[in-house]
Amino acid sequence: MQATRRTILLGGVAATLSMPGRSARAASPLQSLPGLSQPVEVLEDRWGVPHVRAQTIPDAFFADGYLVARDRLWELDFGHRQSLGRLAEVFGPAFVPSDTANRLVLFRGDAERELAALPSVTQDCARAYVAGINARIAEVTATPSLLPPEFGIFAATPLHWDVLDLIRIRAEVTGNTQTEIRRARLAARGGLAYDALITPLEPVHDLRVPEGLDTSAIREDDLGLFGVLQAPLPRHDLHAATDNETRRRNEGSNSWVIAPSRTATGRPILANDPHLSFGVPGPRHVIHLTAPGLDVIGGGGAGMPGVMQGHNATIAFGRTNFHIDQEDLFILRTDPADPLRYAHQGGWKRMEQVETRIAVRGEAERVVSLFYSVHGPVVSRDPTRNRATAVSATWLAPGANGLLANIGINLAHDWTSFREALRVHTSPTNFTYADTSGNIGWQAAGGLPRRAPGHDGLMPAPGDGRYDWQGLQPLEALPSSFNPARGWFGTSNEMNLPPGYPIEERRVSFEWRDGFRHERVTQMLDATPRATLADSVALQHDTLSVLALQMVRLLPDAPPDLAAEAALLKAWNGRVDATSAAAALYEVWWTRLERALHALIIPSALHDLLPGPVNATVQLALFQSPDTRFGADPVAARNRMLVEQFREAVQELRGRLGPLPVAWRWGALHTITLRHPLAVVPAIAAAFPTIGGPSAQSGGDPYTVMARWYSPQKGGANAYATTGGASYLMVCDVGNWDRSLYLNFPGQSADPKSPHYADFLPVWLRGAMQPLSFSARSVDAAAVRRMTLRPEAQP
Repeated sequence: MQATRRTILLGGVAATLSMPGRSARAASPLQSLPGLSQPVEVLEDRWGVPHVRAQTIPDAFFADGYLVARDRLWELDFGHRQSLGRLAEVFGPAFVPSDTANRLVLFRGDAERELAALPSVTQDCARAYVAGINARIAEVTATPSLLPPEFGIFAATPLHWDVLDLIRIRAEVTGNTQTEIRRARLAARGGLAYDALITPLEPVHDLRVPEGLDTSAIREDDLGLFGVLQAPLPRHDLHAATDNETRRRNEGSNSWVIAPSRTATGRPILANDPHLSFGVPGPRHVIHLTAPGLDVIGGGGAGMPGVMQGHNATIAFGRTNFHIDQEDLFILRTDPADPLRYAHQGGWKRMEQVETRIAVRGEAERVVSLFYSVHGPVVSRDPTRNRATAVSATWLAPGANGLLANIGINLAHDWTSFREALRVHTSPTNFTYADTSGNIGWQAAGGLPRRAPGHDGLMPAPGDGRYDWQGLQPLEALPSSFNPARGWFGTSNEMNLPPGYPIEERRVSFEWRDGFRHERVTQMLDATPRATLADSVALQHDTLSVLALQMVRLLPDAPPDLAAEAALLKAWNGRVDATSAAAALYEVWWTRLERALHALIIPSALHDLLPGPVNATVQLALFQSPDTRFGADPVAARNRMLVEQFREAVQELRGRLGPLPVAWRWGALHTITLRHPLAVVPAIAAAFPTIGGPSAQSGGDPYTVMARWYSPQKGGANAYATTGGASYLMVCDVGNWDRSLYLNFPGQSADPKSPHYADFLPVWLRGAMQPLSFSARSVDAAAVRRMTLRPEAQP
């Protein structure tokens, strides 16, 4: 029975399985794989990472699609359905709004022409990847016992893929449309100045209402279907809406590259750790693809061919979120006599109306109308007020293709070919780069709109033609650096537009993450003239908070009954470690200060628009230099707040962790518990074990390099539970690739019966990075399983 289960885990009837010490000839495939041209050997290591050895580059990408479908078919299918607007046919009428919104933003141009415009190797790899997915779907459809449990629970079957799906699917909602609505509504109430307390603008920028915009008419429902795209799906857990906002504030990454002149080996080092919400499965699937002309390894995403963060034989590449404002709202004035007409350039234009049919489980299909203006999708219509809202988005532009960009990146071999591959990359990204010739670099990439004069993208604009986009700007309009004199480059989502950059002309973004993580990375890299891989691993797991140290210095002398706890905090080294009592005290104190400051400086009449918290950089500055918002004696009032909230924090910790500070631990609050995203369904909860729990204790917080965020606004027992951070971490020794290291939490597989469902949890918690085997010798030595994918027999 155990041997049979192993076969299933390795792909079932499509694979020839051999174990070390056992003859490969003893097993033979029961079924061949359509779409594969020649046999492909797959070696798996102890973590379930497949090392693919193909004879052609497309066959390697076939194996990529096949293996990710083997390991994560439900995740793959769910994301595919969501993007195509086909969730309601499985989950019922509650998902019709999501299906409608996703269909609205599918690419409407000539998808075949878009695909044909890509390099031929990209086309071939895209077709092969989809063929690999479909081959696995054919297997599990023929043998339903191979289907992941979710399909049986929901009586669903996986969708067949079409290569043109990778062209049509475009939605990458990364912009500030919700904030645009918020600012307009604040302006209508005379409270626009308060917005900077929540979302300060960088670089300094004069925020103005666009001429002709009636802010008093702006409502939250103007966001319409675009708001649906950004909202949690109906079956997520009860805290999903709160966690979604926390995720938006914190998702990012760290990445740095160090030149040979500053490393101990004389080779570059590249480190990267994408910060995303934790989940089951994790956001990255690790794979190694080899074929003549291709040898790439790293973390990829289900449904996106190739490797997102990793290296090939000559270059290493990482990524973090760059901040390009890629979406703008346009308010259309519609004709009272004909609401499908809208005012534009001194006349009337008619919206295009498209009908689509949405299958709904348990009900008759819905016929839904989708509308489009010259700006793009019309996301809301209100004929009673003679208005509609349209969205322009860079990722809907012809030639923009985020899902296939990895292929060109994976095949790049130097700085020039790497940058060329980034031209079709749509999402706003800092790409870090290093190569075996000793070069390092940074290129910001992503669709950059060319806005009309007078429009900065920070509020909705009238859709009458004055503010229409004038196309996209080229890659060269975005900043880059090659072999910087400093000897290293790092990015942690901070405002990193270089001095002299034409900010007001190009209007990339005025909204960025706090700079605390980047400040710490800078401290450490500047202080390390001969960096090692171990230094980068330690920095990825660094828990020293430059924010916390500055806050603790402000704590006044405490009253006698708090003297012991105050001494504990003042003696603290600022490291937010799981075992630290002082870290627990600081985090609870900081959280309470967030609430107290927000209540003090944001008028209650604006709390619905600005629920908080106050931006961390703004908060620190206000506590360091209190002004009259604290009262007539700002310093005294600030000190009272610091002490009062410190007292409340001590009381909270006594209630949560007991009366003795010596027994407090930050990790006891900052635990990690992962459940299936649909665990609210009892059958799902029963089929998928919980990962982690009270014993899975983490250090870090949102502002440490080892970013591990939490959602204190949830309250209750899980207020400080860890909900996101770096699950995939990578440090590359550029040129001596077998010394590269990685982690991928919780594991490769989404199958609860797989040994790779959660096997990375213990080593991830310890920060025990694992070898990322690359050379044939290293891969052979690490292999614990082998199988062969065989092409369909020719008649």
